[in-house]
Order: sequence, then structure tokens, then C-alpha cells
Amino acid sequence: MATGNAIRGTRVGSGPMGESERGESAARILVSFWCSNGHETTPSFAHDAELPTTWDCPRCGLPANTDMKNPPPARRTEPYKTHLAYVKERRSDADGEALLEEALAKLRARRGEN
Repeated sequence: MATGNAIRGTRVGSGPMGESERGESAARILVSFWCSNGHETTPSFAHDAELPTTWDCPRCGLPANTDMKNPPPARRTEPYKTHLAYVKERRSDADGEALLEEALAKLRARRGEN
């Protein structure tokens, strides 16, 4: 059954919003960035904005720049390190043996051994 409510299912302020309500948009320029895989990305920037020197490629994640013939090299990523690898960077094997002996001596003392 239809009622006479014409705005049913809408909310206040909904509707097309043109430049007259939003204001004028800034002048834009398109800048092309290329990554080492040959992907082109073309983001738009405000005409008076300072342009970045590099941009991350949205397809492969590599860095890209505006020089198509000489794209930047891929970043070197460090492999995942375990907690033990970080400990071994800070301590030598001799330090590790000394700490282990100290911990074992404390444990034996609490248990009443030797």
C-alpha cells in the first residue's frame, strides 16, 4: 500500500551534490610514474602541489619515479629474523654458555641440588 510520503527511504542531505555546493575543485595535473617492472601509474595532484620524487607502484609495490628509462631499483628487504637470531647478534657463544651455566646454578640451588 503506497502512502503519500515522498521522501521515504532517503536521508537529509542526500542527493546530487554539484560544484555549486562543494566549491570549485583545485586545478589538477596527471603525473606518470614507472617502476622497474614497466608498470605505469598516473596519480593526479593539485597544480600547485609539490610533487613527490618516488611513488609506490599499486600493482607490484616497487618504487617508481617519473623517469621511464631509468626507474629506481627495488628496495632491499631484510629476511625475517627469529628472536634467537637477534640474541645471537648481541651475544657471543661464550656469553651464552656463561649465562646458561649461571641460570642452571640458580635452578640447582633452588632445588637443593649440589
